[in-house]
Amino acid sequence: MKGYCGARLFRLQTILQVWERRERGRGGLSAIECGAYRHRVIRAVVGKCETKLPTPGLSLRLHAMDEEYDVIVLGTGLKECILSGLLSVNGLKVLHMDRNDYYGGESTSLNLVQLWKRFRGDDKPPESLGASKEYNVDMIPKFMMANGALVRVLIHTNVTKYLNFKAVDGNFVYNKGKIYKVPATDVEALKSTLMGLFEKRRARKFFIYVQDYEEEDPKSHEGLDLNKVKTRDLIAKYGLDDNTVDFIGHALALHPDDSYLDEPAMDTVKRMKLYSESLARFQGGSPHIYPLYGLGELPQGFARLSAVYGGTYMLNKPECKVEFDASGKAYGVTSEGETVKGKKILCDPSYLPDKVQKVGRVARAICIMSHPIPNTSDSHSAQVILPQKQLGRKSDMYLFCCSYAHNVAPKGKYIAFVSTEAETDKPEVELKPGIDLLGPVDEIFFDMYDRYEPINKGEEDNCFISTSYDATTHFESTVQDVIAMYSKITGKVILLFQVLDLTVDLSAASAAAEE
Repeated sequence: MKGYCGARLFRLQTILQVWERRERGRGGLSAIECGAYRHRVIRAVVGKCETKLPTPGLSLRLHAMDEEYDVIVLGTGLKECILSGLLSVNGLKVLHMDRNDYYGGESTSLNLVQLWKRFRGDDKPPESLGASKEYNVDMIPKFMMANGALVRVLIHTNVTKYLNFKAVDGNFVYNKGKIYKVPATDVEALKSTLMGLFEKRRARKFFIYVQDYEEEDPKSHEGLDLNKVKTRDLIAKYGLDDNTVDFIGHALALHPDDSYLDEPAMDTVKRMKLYSESLARFQGGSPHIYPLYGLGELPQGFARLSAVYGGTYMLNKPECKVEFDASGKAYGVTSEGETVKGKKILCDPSYLPDKVQKVGRVARAICIMSHPIPNTSDSHSAQVILPQKQLGRKSDMYLFCCSYAHNVAPKGKYIAFVSTEAETDKPEVELKPGIDLLGPVDEIFFDMYDRYEPINKGEEDNCFISTSYDATTHFESTVQDVIAMYSKITGKVILLFQVLDLTVDLSAASAAAEE
């Protein structure tokens, strides 16, 4: 097969992509199954020949272990795939390896059989739940702010051409035992049942201040330096009560706990403006969007981006041991007895456990239901935030729900997640306040996973390690980690909030509207 040249490989890849789109469109194989099948076909055709597709094209050099790379990326989680794509676009020579035979790592999506195997071993899922291949259950479920950092990365890199999105139907907050729609503007504040009449007026004044605030326009500051004024002092100026502060800080600004109150108010105001801008972008009931077929599509989209710019991918590579020289600097990765050299190593915490520390645990429940979350206006997709103070906790709890409207489950089925930063070793007990809001569930799975962050200095040992995913149901903290890592590796800054064409069609239409 050594005569099987790059041009022919490129045509083969094109044929497989057409097949995948057709298969996915008719509800056939899942994203993971398609990717694995495509990978097996290419390996079978190429065999052991050394070949590289022309650029632009998809690099499938299966025996490129004798080369040196600018960056070797280990793991195909979302963060690693975003960085692989950004680094390749930046002109760096990237090799991307994974011990698994599928994309996504901890942020992958599972079909029903895979979900059962992961949590219930050899048991088989009941036939009443429908076809396994119609499920795409995200292991790290998160919505995307429509005007947020991840969407800007997608537009900046043109990965939007690989994905389709729909708007999320609703955003809600838990207060005094009930679920309320989150008001985001002065007009919505006046209509909200979350506040009394006088509180509505005070909240409206605060919303107007935030909406009118422009960092470059001193007239809009009303004499306040938000880089110095604490958030609690800004809120006190408007006389808002604790319940209003709760939904502003946690459901609008998306802070995970109350520590923001003693930090400069600028960050909270910017977060609130992002929420409002995202809400206005698609004129929907929520500021969030979500990809069809689930988040497993995102790593694959960025993997394609990397490959188009010459990045090389190797899945199903066992061990992937990082090698260090006598001075403690990483110089390569060994797998199957071969060592490939790289100037820098980028990976998730599982590849370098000695260079990370445990900083917390996430407790979560994965539920399959036959109905939307009650009291969310029959939303086919929704987020509900339970502020810490409402539950007497140290951090917030999050409800995430998606459904067949986003092609993540069969007709009539809903996937719901309840997650929080764990404070005990009993997720069944700890998550009960959120689970009780879901109503009857067909199936429920409980899980806990550790969160890690790096303790090394990448500039000293050439190792750049991502942090684990947190319990939040949005991507803003995830992308901030990506941006920070990119800057450390390249010495450059990604200007995501420069002028971008934000009119890009993301196919975002209300999921429920199609019913």
